[in-house]
Amino acid sequence: MKTGLLVVDMQNDYFPGGKMELVEMNGAVENAGKLLSFFRKKEWPVFHIQHVALQDQATFFLPDTNGVAIHERVNPLSGEGIIIKHFPNSFRETILSKALESAKIDRLVICGAMSHMCIDATTRAAADLGFECLVIHDACATRDLQFGEQTIPAHQVHGAFMSALGSAYAKVLRFETFAAVTSN
Repeated sequence: MKTGLLVVDMQNDYFPGGKMELVEMNGAVENAGKLLSFFRKKEWPVFHIQHVALQDQATFFLPDTNGVAIHERVNPLSGEGIIIKHFPNSFRETILSKALESAKIDRLVICGAMSHMCIDATTRAAADLGFECLVIHDACATRDLQFGEQTIPAHQVHGAFMSALGSAYAKVLRFETFAAVTSN
């Protein structure tokens, strides 16, 4: 089984000082960096997903801003694909499916942001397309959400979405668990 890594939306606007700061993003990027190192050491394929917001009402990931740039701690290397997207689902109106098919990938390891939006949409789409999916939950981040008068804390949002993905769409693992079981 050939495995590829998707690093989804690890972009400056999600980090402290950005226009859509997420909770625990620094911890998520640390583990995403470990994943990248792991894949690079094994010379396994890596695909970076970069969201560029084109909608008139968009407030972050705006074209030609520092916020849209991929964060320096997970910068792509030469030969690692960068796939631009404009929707939460990384497959929608992108070349991702063709790139994965060309690389003969059948299992995806997924990390990035936001847990409740692009990670969820991308993982569900990938599973529906027949990929075996592994989500590295401690290499993902999200934020507090509002539902009516209620604020749902980021850790609960993250937990709910990881639980839902783990029930039908993916194996959800910590980085250390993934590295331990994959190194054998």
